[in-house]
Amino acid sequence: MAAFGPRKAQRLARADGSRKGGLDERAAPVVRLLNGQSRFCTTSSCSGRLVLVQGRAADADSFEIQKKGCIWLLVTHEPCSRSEVMTALEKATGDVVLKFEPFVLHVLCQELQDAQLLAVRSTHCLEVPLSHRGKLMVSEEYIEFLIHVANQKMEENIRRIDRFFKCLELALKNSVSANNSLEKPEKHCPVYLHRRKRKTIQQQGVHPPPRGPPSEELEPEDDVENSLDIFAEIMI
Repeated sequence: MAAFGPRKAQRLARADGSRKGGLDERAAPVVRLLNGQSRFCTTSSCSGRLVLVQGRAADADSFEIQKKGCIWLLVTHEPCSRSEVMTALEKATGDVVLKFEPFVLHVLCQELQDAQLLAVRSTHCLEVPLSHRGKLMVSEEYIEFLIHVANQKMEENIRRIDRFFKCLELALKNSVSANNSLEKPEKHCPVYLHRRKRKTIQQQGVHPPPRGPPSEELEPEDDVENSLDIFAEIMI
């Protein structure tokens, strides 16, 4: 797509519209790695966070949090304590939910095969209602338990980001190597050299000497198959 380059440049030139106004430190290496490739463009990211979100008071039969007009009572990208959560809950006047949201990354890709390289999904999240119409509906002991679970998820999330970066870096290098090999088959695949030599001999009217036993020379099809096996191993 010829238009992908200008679209990427235009996208990256925009001002950061996130609440924070800049990249999360832990997400930055992955974002920079992808944007350094001509075929990718990141549009938004979050390294993972724990939030207390207050929505408008719901009906008695529903505990749905309204996203529009919601208030963030607490947001942190680090493990937090019970005291931080309880202090934030004191300001609650509506329905409050405690959430842990893992690392998320949205990326524009030039080709379908580029998107397939990045296809990763996770269910590493947590969402629990805590209060209704400003009234706390669970015990402080339960809140402490939830925070412990959320902090464990945060620590695992940090490890996953590091693992994802290393795997992505390796996959991109292997992808470039595979493309380079496929673009220059005559220099790297013996079957083409063999065919060209045989064609030259036939044109000159020279009969080649008898071949040795079959085990002394691979058939062209065998060479191609072995070459393709190399690329099968790099897919993730």
